[in-house]
Amino acid sequence: MEISRKRKKLLGPNYSLSYDSPLHMVRGNRQYLLDVEGRRYLDTVNNVAHVGHEHPSVVRALKRQAALLNTNTRYLHREIVCYAEELLSKCPDPLLVVYFTNSGSEANELALRMARSSTQRKNIVALKHAYHGNTSNTIDISSYKFDGKGGSGQPHSTIVLNVPEGAKDRHLFDKFYESQVAQDLESLNPEKDSIAGFIHESILSCGGQIVLPENYLKEVYSKIRSMGGVCIADEVQVGFGRVGSHFWAFESQGVVPDILTLGKPIGNGHPLGAVITTRQIAERFNNG
Repeated sequence: MEISRKRKKLLGPNYSLSYDSPLHMVRGNRQYLLDVEGRRYLDTVNNVAHVGHEHPSVVRALKRQAALLNTNTRYLHREIVCYAEELLSKCPDPLLVVYFTNSGSEANELALRMARSSTQRKNIVALKHAYHGNTSNTIDISSYKFDGKGGSGQPHSTIVLNVPEGAKDRHLFDKFYESQVAQDLESLNPEKDSIAGFIHESILSCGGQIVLPENYLKEVYSKIRSMGGVCIADEVQVGFGRVGSHFWAFESQGVVPDILTLGKPIGNGHPLGAVITTRQIAERFNNG
């Protein structure tokens, strides 16, 4: 295929294609994708277009704004504050301040900077198999990347907590995790580790679609905060009602993070992300 040949020649070799016979998609419509031959596919693997491909209301909003103005935040504009108000109305106190970004990776990058600026520390606690983005700093906290093919291994500034693997029976799962959590948290050393923060997906996606045990985040948050660190909930893939029972997945654990990061569904796959944090962390980050 000519497109495939040109792709190999012109694009970076890191780009991968799905399926032995790659699909040539030309159009999206709600829950469907259509290929070059007009064949319709039910899209069951989409993690980007939150309300469906080319949703009419999203398309109308994009066209309307593109015809009016495309600039940045150094000028006053009504829409950015209206949307910030609407977004914050879905967030529990004390998440009161929004920073808009262009991607989930950028949101997590900014969250790491905020955590380190707020605490004046460097080390980040993350979960095994986690993936938080494709920038240098987010790869450094993503075991999915630094432990994977071509990875450079765990950086000194990253501390990794285990996640449950292979425990299918719920009772065994809880027993296993209770022991594992206790060991992991006990291993954190306030004198040595100098923790800036803990980052986690509220449901582990690349880690294996794992729903965390009840009270897990409460235990880890308590430990991290007792050591002076902040807690970052990465809801780039699981936020905006995707868990069904709650608008944010962290709510299912009965916790409130210090920093919340958003991407993918916030713009229905278009380049938009956000960081939401406390007034105190925002003020500390306002350092010129």
